Amino acid sequence: MAMAARLLSRSKQLYAGHAVFQYEHAVPVRYFAKEAAPPSQTPLKGDEMLKGIFYEVKNKFETALGILRTEKITIDPDDPAAVSQYAKVMKTVREKADLFSESQRIKYTIQQRTQDIPDARTYLLTLQEIRGKSGLTDDIGAETMMIEALDKVEKDIKKPLLRSDKKNMAILLAEFDKINKKLGIRKEDLPKYEEELELKIAKVQLQELKKDAVEAMDTQLKREEFKDEEMVDVKQLDIRNFI
Repeated sequence: MAMAARLLSRSKQLYAGHAVFQYEHAVPVRYFAKEAAPPSQTPLKGDEMLKGIFYEVKNKFETALGILRTEKITIDPDDPAAVSQYAKVMKTVREKADLFSESQRIKYTIQQRTQDIPDARTYLLTLQEIRGKSGLTDDIGAETMMIEALDKVEKDIKKPLLRSDKKNMAILLAEFDKINKKLGIRKEDLPKYEEELELKIAKVQLQELKKDAVEAMDTQLKREEFKDEEMVDVKQLDIRNFI
């Protein structure tokens, strides 16, 4: 155990850089600044605005680190209890530091990526891309059914469906409502779906955190001074010691 502790102590800086700040990957800097610019009747000069954003980001980041220094996180993506605890910790971070939740972040990304898309098909394909990059899986086949519904509408109107076509977009949305009903998806259940989404994302982030921790320690073990050491179980690591 003493030798393992020495190994972790010597690899502390590398581990922190690769693993602890997985948090930064989960919440990019631009989301720290979602409300960074203070309201003002007169436009701020460039340097004043940058200074305001900098201090806002700094305060949010320090708030987040303060919470991560006190909350226990077990790096075990295969343990539902560990995933749930990690999700709770990150929710606390978001609430205290006034950050986007993962679902809010995805919604923001969708709005930014799709606002200038004119047609329904490119819109749906972009949603698929965003979902994939977010590490989410379509286990119920909803996306395939939505594309099939779009195929049906476009076959009837004999042209690509534009999002500005209110009449035929209404027909498509009615088809989507049928799909939701078939899949048992209800608007009143959205809070439950959001919670499930947060748990899925928490598991993905823990998997990435575990991968980064293992890679960091493996790099250290390849050094001559650690050639006789054994890999430490990441579940035994306490992130609070590395912040």
